[in-house]
Amino acid sequence: MRRALPFLLSFTGGYVDTAGFLALGGLFTAHVTGNFVTLGAALTFGTSGIIAKLLALPVFCLTIFLLRYVTRLTATVEDRSLRLMLILKLLFLIAAAVMAIRLGPFANPDGLPLVTTGMLLVVAMAIQNAVHRIHLASAPPTTLMTGTTTQMMIDLADLAQGTPIDAAAPVKTRLSKMALAVASFALGCGLAALAYVLVGIWCFALPPLLALVSVTLAFQSQQTP
Repeated sequence: MRRALPFLLSFTGGYVDTAGFLALGGLFTAHVTGNFVTLGAALTFGTSGIIAKLLALPVFCLTIFLLRYVTRLTATVEDRSLRLMLILKLLFLIAAAVMAIRLGPFANPDGLPLVTTGMLLVVAMAIQNAVHRIHLASAPPTTLMTGTTTQMMIDLADLAQGTPIDAAAPVKTRLSKMALAVASFALGCGLAALAYVLVGIWCFALPPLLALVSVTLAFQSQQTP
């Protein structure tokens, strides 16, 4: 069960980041450093949506700091910490979905409803990033595919050049995991774009369901011998 979790998280990361970008004035909720680019563009062209982009990185950083500090005090067992973090992520995604569906579509990119919804999603994705770094470090990242894609191309080049059989096996295993992570992320992006076109702001109803499945997988992994 635990093996499926990183790929579900990758799908969720792609979905949430795309839905947030489309519905929240170009805000990246998972790939928060991307907001530096969109913030620069907003300042250059005098467009709106600056407040959420300014807040995204400090909110992201503060979330991870507090999460790590609190979970080390309250959940010393690894599985318990993982489940707690995924439950917290579920709660923030539920709150974001409720805000988005009740108050969206958002007419004011700098308005409190949009900024609040955006920060709830940023917190949820910060928790997901912390889950990866603390509990799933051997798996590919779930919210940023640049490093993963780079490593894939390096591995493919090495295999194409000729790698000894004993060294090729782990490379192929790593490559398959990374390819599945990128595919899961891309599928999430595509589905979010389609959902936004079809149902608009209601696209935010799916991430809490995905998070609920993640929590279920975390609990089942503890029960599996």
